[in-house]
Order: sequence, then C-alpha cells, then structure tokens
Amino acid sequence: MKDLRLPNDAYIFRMTDDTGMFQHAKRSVPDPCEGYTTDDNARALIMASLLYELTKKQKYLELAVRYLGFLLYAKNGAWFRNFMDYDRRFSEEKGSQDCFGRCMWALGFTTSRSDLPEEIRGVADDLLRQTVSGCNELTYLRSKAYAVIGLNYWKDSGSRELVIRLASEISDAYEHCAAPNWKWFEDKITYCNSILPWAMLIAYETTGEKRYREIGFESLDFLLEKTFVGDIFRPVGCKGWFLKGQQPAEYDQQPVEACETLLVCLKAHELTDESRYLDRARQCLGWYTGQNIRKVSLIDPDTGGCRDGITAGEPNQNEGAESLVSWIIASLTWLIHLG
Repeated sequence: MKDLRLPNDAYIFRMTDDTGMFQHAKRSVPDPCEGYTTDDNARALIMASLLYELTKKQKYLELAVRYLGFLLYAKNGAWFRNFMDYDRRFSEEKGSQDCFGRCMWALGFTTSRSDLPEEIRGVADDLLRQTVSGCNELTYLRSKAYAVIGLNYWKDSGSRELVIRLASEISDAYEHCAAPNWKWFEDKITYCNSILPWAMLIAYETTGEKRYREIGFESLDFLLEKTFVGDIFRPVGCKGWFLKGQQPAEYDQQPVEACETLLVCLKAHELTDESRYLDRARQCLGWYTGQNIRKVSLIDPDTGGCRDGITAGEPNQNEGAESLVSWIIASLTWLIHLG
C-alpha cells in the first residue's frame, strides 16, 4: 500500500480551519459566510480516518480529531445539530434526519478502524452510545440506510437488533413500491440513491436474511441500468430528479453520487466477485477525472479540490466540502479495495 498514489491533499487543509471543514467555497476559496455543517464534518471524519489508515501520518490523525470534536460539539441530547455559522453558533437545535444518519455512519466507521488510536475509537463509541436512541425517530429511508451502515460497522451488542428493524422498514418500502419495470424503494429516484441498495447488502451481511440480498442486488442493478450509458456514469441530476414513468434529469450531476455508487459497487464485488461491479466502480471513479458526459475533469489540478458538479454549461466552478470529501473517499476506498 505504501507505493499507491494518494490524491492531492492540499485542498483538504485549505478547507479545514481550527473548527472543522467549511461547507462551501467560492471557486477554490473557502466561504466563511456559509459556515460549517455536521454533515460535511462527519464524512470528513471518514476521509481522515482512511488517510491515516493508508499513511499513518500524524497530520491526518489531527484532522480526524478535529472532525470528531466537531461532532462532539454538534451533539444535542440524542441528536445532532447541523448548520453552524462562522462564529461557532449553531443556527438550529436539531439537524436533519440525513445528518443524523451520516453521523451514525461516520461514528460507526470510526469505531471499526483498528489503525486509529484506541482513545479516538473510544470517543466515537461513547458518542454512539449517547445518540443511538435517536435511530428510533428516523422516518426517512436514506437516513435509515446511513444508520444501518454505521451500526453494522459498530457491532455493539444491541446494534444488530436496530439493523434488523431499520432494514425491515427499508425492505418494506421496496416491497410496497417495486414493480416489474421499477425496482426501487420510492416512486422517484432523487439524491444519494446508492445508499439504499448498499444498506440492503450490509443488512444481509449482518443478518443473513436472503431477501435483503435479493432487494440489494435487484435495486442496485436497476439503478446502474438507469445511470450508465455504456461505460459512462450519468447520475440522476438534481434539476428534476427521476420520476417513475419519466426520463431522468441529466443535470446537475453531483459528486456524492459517484462516490456512493462506487462504494456499493465495491460491496457488490466483494459479495459476488463479479467483475462487472468492479468495472462500474472504476467508471464511477473515472467520472471525476473526465469519464463523464461532458468529458471534463472535475478535479482542480492546482488545489486538489473537486468542482461541485456537471451542469448543462461548464462545470460548477465552486469547490465545496461535499464534493471534495466524496472525491477523496472514493479514491481512497478504491485503493484499499485493490489492496
């Protein structure tokens, strides 16, 4: 692993101050007016943990500590606040369900990384124990899916029962909505779509329930069919989404979709050893660097940042946190999967 070429990390440090990672940027300049989000810092914690795992460099461990500290400050009872202004004041008492689910993902992931120091894993474990009861409030499918993934990483004695309940609720939504020509959980495909089949495959690993495996692969194959043209990844655009019986929106394509589709394809490859899933994961990674419908790289060669999406015109020139972290997590997970 020492000889693997890691992505440029310069922009990570530009986007991170002594509070955490900024949410947005004007081109490649962090924008303090937009403050921070717990969403971004949770995913940045995963990114920093992966960087430390691959390199054992202290600078990445310090990033992980900073992002984990942000989550500690964001905790409010058994939940998390999300939007924070530049003056370190949260603008809300309770963040979104998706934010909560992503915190579960990040904290569970952190507890599972044996390369991290025990005290860091211990803080993540403590924070999970203080907030896991918030899973009982989740009503949105993607929020439940993120929680399933995080709880699977955590593997606490009581986490399996929560995984079973949440996965059952996700699978019930699939059974209610799926049809011969629509293998999906809802009547529309919107954002962070790959998290749903990924959660089903994770739930199968945790429980051995074959129906979760079937739903995971049925929905994943359907999603891949709808988001690839040949070897080009074309995620559903956020300007209109993809409603059942209609055509998927082509723009704006978001970097987070390429990352999470790569992650579920690598899980599918791990479970089946089918090369087609590895190929799709590789093509998702290529989406960032020019293997996309616009044939343009989203990676800034000067900063190492990732532009915020593919639009009908030129790519969105802003280089925000979600785009950056998605690119880095996708790159690192690909390297780790290749071994």
